Amino acid sequence: MLRPTAADLAELAARGIAPAEAERQLALLADPPERLHIERPCTVGDGIERIAPGRHEVLAAAHDRAALAGRWTRFVPASGAATRMFQSLLAVRAGESPTRASLERAAAGGSPDARATLETLDGLERFAFHDALEAALARQGASIASCRAAGDVRTVLDTLLDAGGFELAACPKGLLAFHRDGGTPRTAFEEQLREALVLGRDAGGRSRTHFTVSPEHEAGFTTLLERLRPALEGDAGLWLDNAFSCQKPSTDTVALGDDGEPFRIDGRLLFRPAGHGALIENLADLGSDLVSIKNIDNVQPVSRRGPTLRWARVLGGRLLELESRLHAWLERLDDTSDASAPAEAMRFVTETFGDAPGGEAGAGSDARAAARARLHRPLRVCGMVPNTGEPGGGPFWVRGRGGALTRQIVESAEIDPGRPGQREVFERGTHFNPVFLVCALRDHRGAPYPLADSIDPDAVIVTRKSAGGRPLRALERPGLWNGAMARWLTVFVEVPAEVFTPVKTLNDLLRPEHQP
Repeated sequence: MLRPTAADLAELAARGIAPAEAERQLALLADPPERLHIERPCTVGDGIERIAPGRHEVLAAAHDRAALAGRWTRFVPASGAATRMFQSLLAVRAGESPTRASLERAAAGGSPDARATLETLDGLERFAFHDALEAALARQGASIASCRAAGDVRTVLDTLLDAGGFELAACPKGLLAFHRDGGTPRTAFEEQLREALVLGRDAGGRSRTHFTVSPEHEAGFTTLLERLRPALEGDAGLWLDNAFSCQKPSTDTVALGDDGEPFRIDGRLLFRPAGHGALIENLADLGSDLVSIKNIDNVQPVSRRGPTLRWARVLGGRLLELESRLHAWLERLDDTSDASAPAEAMRFVTETFGDAPGGEAGAGSDARAAARARLHRPLRVCGMVPNTGEPGGGPFWVRGRGGALTRQIVESAEIDPGRPGQREVFERGTHFNPVFLVCALRDHRGAPYPLADSIDPDAVIVTRKSAGGRPLRALERPGLWNGAMARWLTVFVEVPAEVFTPVKTLNDLLRPEHQP
């Protein structure tokens, strides 16, 4: 129980969090809701569509017409530092005087951090930041070659990781040099802008992009944008209509101590960022029509992005095809003289989106109102790649608390591995979520769907963390493409693995898909 002090109330008010919401969070932490029940994986023919090649050009053309009409916006979650990319380098540097010889011994002994660091050191010439690293070492009277000859690992690691050098581990992933075009490094941020210029620009040359960033990194993104703008816009009449937003303090969550009381530090409530699910508010604030969503690190060099461009257009066209049918059904439901519309609309939802109704339209409920409630929801088409062994979630049929069966993107942390059969169902998944999705956010009258209404508020994740040397329970909000979109109308489409080139570790940039 919160029992708020005057200071608590002032802090909650400053963040825009109602005391009742803080109480709700503490109740969830004390007694977490039952986890999701996955009934079976979505597979091709059972929840996942496979679009025939003969339809690709028609769908791509529909995407392009919507782009020319100015309907598309790209939404890119790009918050946070890239610390996890550099965990192995940081771990090795924290050891005692790392040398080439000591790394080779540790690698032979089975150390994954040593093996990863050796791969980095041996591949330095292939990273986009190679030339800048050589210049930074030269200022110290060193070079990559001289460090290799001397077996000097620390000088290279210090230059990469320290504030006096690149300080890469503290840099947001979007501002890291991912690729080289000729001899010029390109950041993930620049690659996203260039891709959006190809896919989303309208008849006037305008391309709309929106990046969610951390407050401490926004200035870095803004500075880079203005430096890139002349080259990207050029003399061709192009216009980068770019915006940034940060996760709202009102979406932060309180924590619970092991004593069952709100966790405090020096008497003040501890507030924690609640995960990317909080970004549903940023998405709603855009007020956009059609939105494509990709993670900041899922980009390819220009020479390798052909499949991504093609499938982004195909998915966009499929979204527009579904939106047209959805809007037509909503129009029919608005016509109260059309007596057959409710039952036929319900069949459309079940056949198209696979929704098997639970108890929400019980005996005596108005059929038209029930049908409208089922159809008047935001729409998304999500690309799914065949499993590649990457960690993360995938598409599943989920049995909801009210009995409804729906398609959902599910992470392993959202299921109870102790419940009979759940781990086995998860491991049978055939496809993986690459975060390659397109969304339709306005209804048949052009009004934005209220995205908050489609969140499953119980689809939270409770984790064990610590602060100030004390353990605590932390709350993550429903994930952006998980529980935050739980009640969206959803279609999964199989896409090739070539569209998914994530960069989770530094050495991922050495994979062929990130090389020229």
